[in-house]
Amino acid sequence: MATMLLLPGCGNGKKEEAAFVPKYDKDTEFSLTVAGSYGNFESLEAEFERFYEYYPNANLEYVTMDDYNNVISSALVNNEPPDIFTTSSWMVGNEMYDAMFDACEVLSDSSSGIDYSCIRESLIRTTDSGDVVMLPIFTTSYGMLVNMDIFEKEGLKVPTNFKELMEVCTKLKNAGYESPMMGADRFSGSGLFNCFVYPMFAYNVTKNSDKIDALNNFEPSSGELMRPALERLNEFVNSDCIDVAKCQEEIVDEYDSVIMRFFEGDVPMMFATGDVVSGTAKRESKSDAFTANPFKYKFFTAPAGDDGGYFINSISICFSVNKNSRNIDMANEFMRFLISKKELGNMAGLKRLIPPVDDFSSDEIYSALADIPADRSFSDKETGLLDPAVRQFRAAIYAVGNGEMTVDEAVAAYGSIPEE
Repeated sequence: MATMLLLPGCGNGKKEEAAFVPKYDKDTEFSLTVAGSYGNFESLEAEFERFYEYYPNANLEYVTMDDYNNVISSALVNNEPPDIFTTSSWMVGNEMYDAMFDACEVLSDSSSGIDYSCIRESLIRTTDSGDVVMLPIFTTSYGMLVNMDIFEKEGLKVPTNFKELMEVCTKLKNAGYESPMMGADRFSGSGLFNCFVYPMFAYNVTKNSDKIDALNNFEPSSGELMRPALERLNEFVNSDCIDVAKCQEEIVDEYDSVIMRFFEGDVPMMFATGDVVSGTAKRESKSDAFTANPFKYKFFTAPAGDDGGYFINSISICFSVNKNSRNIDMANEFMRFLISKKELGNMAGLKRLIPPVDDFSSDEIYSALADIPADRSFSDKETGLLDPAVRQFRAAIYAVGNGEMTVDEAVAAYGSIPEE
């Protein structure tokens, strides 16, 4: 399996969803094992309990595998292979996972009975032969956490485009907020520079599809595609919006530190990914500041563009079914139950991640995403960018954002910019 493609013609998730009706006798006895790398998977275990309402004699178990990415292929041919297992889109095209994908049930086959029309069509991947062998369960994105109480206190509206961002940050700075926006100055995808302008860059790439191969092949001239995003970033870091030195001093990692610093309550906007937001619920009680003075917060896209922000829907994890499962019918039955707007929404809400459906109502924190126009909402795979090209852009913004390279230098050095 060399590549996976976007699936044309999948449903848009707007149709009325029928209630789940079991295919088999409620007294059927069976066991299923779901394998993954999460240390705990409480939202999945909650779905097990809901599934037991239909099949009370079922026994479903989630197992964590150490070194999951390296052992899952061999686990599928062991004496006790998992019936369902987590997969990731980045595994596609990597030869070490060919055997794993060969062991996947074809979920698009009508015999599986699985209707995945509720899933955003840009998130569905097919093999070269047109088969769907993995379905997204959780998705994420890039953006910012916003302290809604601060905006209400200061009589301000959350900015929706770059001009509004500049105006709002000036007012916040004058009101005493030293750095209206903060985030982790890290090379990673959760780093503040990436959360701010990667969506803008990715959007520009989708509008220049004839240049994607050049970007992926590191042709130096293709670095020009980075210029609009780099210039916007340069303008941003030299504005009243952010004090990068303050971020470096007070935020030591791109996950726990981001959340706990935000919960101090004096940061109007904090750059974060959906994966970071997923950790907020469990940390509210761990923050003395938040416990003493709780506040309302929501997730928004970063308003880097002149017309507004960009919503990139990226897959966090997928589920695949082992076609050699001893309980293949019931494995498909559980997937049929799980792949629905209702159940995927329940899972995402408990995990505090973005559901892979056209409905963001499962968690109020993500409700603002519903306001993003369709022409600025897209899947990460629609860009056509390969990981090396993404990392080169990340290296460019890290260098420009920290004053180590000028925009011109970064554009000219595309393909050879040192990566941290």
